[in-house]
Amino acid sequence: MLLGLDIGGSSLKAGLVDLNGKLVRRESVATPTSLIDFRRLADSLISRVASGTQIVAAGIGCPGIIHSSSTRVENLPGRMNYLQGFILRDLMEGIVPPDALILADNDARAALAGELMFGSARGKSNALMLTLGSGVGGAIALNGILVRGFSGVAGHIGHMTVNPQGSYCLCGNRGCLETYFSARAFEVEALAAIQRGCDSLLRQRFGADPLSITCLDVFDCAGEGDPIARSIIERGMRYLGGVIAGLLHTLDSEVVILGGQIIQAGPALLDPLRRDVERRTHSLLGRTVPIVTASVGENSGIIGAASLPLHAARMERTAAVK
Repeated sequence: MLLGLDIGGSSLKAGLVDLNGKLVRRESVATPTSLIDFRRLADSLISRVASGTQIVAAGIGCPGIIHSSSTRVENLPGRMNYLQGFILRDLMEGIVPPDALILADNDARAALAGELMFGSARGKSNALMLTLGSGVGGAIALNGILVRGFSGVAGHIGHMTVNPQGSYCLCGNRGCLETYFSARAFEVEALAAIQRGCDSLLRQRFGADPLSITCLDVFDCAGEGDPIARSIIERGMRYLGGVIAGLLHTLDSEVVILGGQIIQAGPALLDPLRRDVERRTHSLLGRTVPIVTASVGENSGIIGAASLPLHAARMERTAAVK
């Protein structure tokens, strides 16, 4: 069995995954607010999940910049910054056999590993993944290899500059993609329109409680013809389409995979995005690149983490054959 640990901002999830990518056991706990509590809860969680099972390898997915082989958390700003400098493999000590391969990586990269092994990128060597949520995460597979870059920062697609004079981003840059396309960006724009008193469906529905509005509410209002909601979504979509087109021209990916909460918008997101990217890229690429949703499912964090050692082993076998 493979052991996967998914470290998230709201919950820690652990599970056993078989070699066919099937989740056979799963448990979760709320993410703690201190390192002491984190170690205690994670140890208990992993022990319960692994009990009575022979673990052949383990993987850990975590936000931030993670050194894959050492499993050290290099950089993790925000409420979980207590993990910065922590060696994640230490959580497996005494639970996973000493000779078992343990790898860790950024959560988006782990999700792409799961898609390469068991999901929408299975059988493909060149894939681009974007996770569309409160920010925009990303991961790249190039000739079968998960691209990490010199310091592990590769794949932070949400921090690509789309407007050099745009709004400041939490990363310190200006005009990052996720300041225009993300759940947070859509909600902030909708809230501002409501507070300015703009006549719109958004104001009619959420004027009494504007802080309750969600990204999907903005999509719904846009779909019902509200011009302000539509302008917010369309502007974000233009930036997202431009970024994906630029990446396809750079990477020549076989498939683009979208994950994260915003994909719940369904055709309202996918249909115009596919048309825009096709229009921007077909002349140079000479083909239509599929834009699909992640298929590993709601447990993609666990399965993706467990896929990290499996994917690494496949890359080693491929290199040996060559």
